[in-house]
Order: sequence, then structure tokens, then C-alpha cells
Amino acid sequence: MLIPWLSGHPGPFALFTVLLLAFALDAAVGDPAWLYKRVWHPVVVVGKAIGWAEARLNRAADPPRSRRLKGGLLSLFVILVCALVGFALTRLLTFPFGWVAEAAIASSLLAFRGLYEAVKTVTVELDKGLAQGRGAVADIVGRNPNTLDEHGVARAAAESAAENFSDGVVAPIGWFALFGLPGLFAYKAINTLDSMIGHKNERYTDFGRWAARIDDAANWPFARLSVLVIALASVFIGGSKPWRALTVAWRDAPKHRSPNAGWPEAALAGTLGLALAGPRMYGREKVDDAWMGDGRAELTVRDLKQVLDLYVASGVVIAGLIGAGAFFL
Repeated sequence: MLIPWLSGHPGPFALFTVLLLAFALDAAVGDPAWLYKRVWHPVVVVGKAIGWAEARLNRAADPPRSRRLKGGLLSLFVILVCALVGFALTRLLTFPFGWVAEAAIASSLLAFRGLYEAVKTVTVELDKGLAQGRGAVADIVGRNPNTLDEHGVARAAAESAAENFSDGVVAPIGWFALFGLPGLFAYKAINTLDSMIGHKNERYTDFGRWAARIDDAANWPFARLSVLVIALASVFIGGSKPWRALTVAWRDAPKHRSPNAGWPEAALAGTLGLALAGPRMYGREKVDDAWMGDGRAELTVRDLKQVLDLYVASGVVIAGLIGAGAFFL
């Protein structure tokens, strides 16, 4: 742990114990539907605030420099406020067993179970037919599902599993491990800003430029760490090639249009003998991206089941790393 006074914990053991409980809670129950039908999820609150501010600050008539400045200031303000909220909660949760409440809060900002269920839904629905698979994959990817055949649906789900494993699981866990709740809250603010205004289109290219760059920086180390996690998890998956996760990621990830997404995608493709990314459609725009891996691009439901097995094994590896952090740091 780098900054104990910021995290609010006296040492690594306490911090990593909270983190391990948070990860276990997320893996066990995820985001309970009954709860978030009654109250807004924290990310929803942040998203609504960003949307409200963006609608008032991002004016098409403003020059690009002004839009970049306003978008950058908004991003910094949202990140700072969220970090301060995390800091305040850390200080408030010092009562006996307050660490349980802290773990519960942290678990709501992890996405391990949610991502597993989303990819499993695509797997189950695709097994029923192409139309059902397209409907399910539309919930987790930005591309037009009607342009995808069976293999395209399966490949899109596998790519989503890889990329979101990095920025929805590994990165938030890493930020909590380094900085406690303030770090986790700040990271989720960064991630939400990028998902809302970090797009490269006419409306957001200037206004969301800093949001996108900050997100790239925040995810940079953890995208690469995810390769190691996938390689370690591959040891437990029959037919996989753990060393290929490392070599293919090193070879192919720098070719990806994203500075981060290619690393977990290439690692997943390499260890399972697949080919991910490549040319694809987002709306009416064709993205001529490089292939990650040199295996089969014709993924099937069977491949998605193996992706899910690898995902679960990666969760076990993460739990082991957290536990090791508690005892050895």
C-alpha cells in the first residue's frame, strides 16, 4: 500500500482484507436488482451529474480550444469530488465493523459478477439462435448487432469479456489496493467520464479529449497486469497455452487502436488459440483494426464457454493475489 493515510487503513493487511471481502461480495451477489430498483447505483449518480453538466457546457458554437478547456475542467472536478467523497466515507467508517460497510460499498464498484452474467447471457441466447444472440450482445457492445453473424456475435462477446475484465475488474481493484476508497471512487469517475464523453465524434472529440486521455492513463498499468492474470489463470484451463497469452500480447497489443484494450484481448486470443478484434463496424463506421492473435476468428458458443471458464479462473487468481498482498506486503 502506497499511501496509508489516504486509504484510511493502518497497514496493508487491513486494506487487502477489505478488498478481498469486497471482491467476494461482488462475485457472490453482484449488483442486486432489488436494491438498485429502489436507489440509484453510485455510477448512475455520477453519470447523471456528468450528463447534466455536459449539456450546459458543451456548446457547438464554442471554439475547439474552449470546449477542450471546459471538458478538461469538468473531468478534473468530477474526479476530485468523487475522490473526496471516498475520503470522507473512509473517515466516517471508522466505527466497529465499519470495514464491512466499506467492503460493501467497494463491491458495488466492481464488475466481476456483472460481466460474467452478461457474457453468459450471450452464450445461452446464442445457443438458441442468431437473433437471440444478437439481442443479448447488443447490451454489452457498441457495434450494430444486425451486422454480425454467429461468429461475429461470439467474437464480440469474447472481446467485451477481455476488455471489461481489465477496466471493470483489474483496474478498480488496483486503484483500491493503492489508494483505498478515494482511489476507487476516483477511478470509477474517470471510467464513467470516458464512457460518456470520451468518444471520437463531432460532439465529443474536443470536449471529451481530456476524459479519454485520463482514462487511458488510469488503465495503462492494469491493462498490462491483466495479461499476467490471464496467463496465470490459463494454467487451470485444459487446452490453453499460458505462454501464448504473454507472447501474443507482447506482439499484437501495440497494433490495437486502443493503448489498453489490445492487451487483454491479445492475451485471451493467444492462450485460447483465437483471433479477436480485426475489422468491424460501429454504427455506419468501419474500424480497420489489427487482429489480436492468429488463431480461429470463427468463434462459437463452445469458445464462449471456454472464455467463461478462463474468466472464473482469473477471478480465483485475483483472489489469490489479494490474499498474498494481505500477508506479504
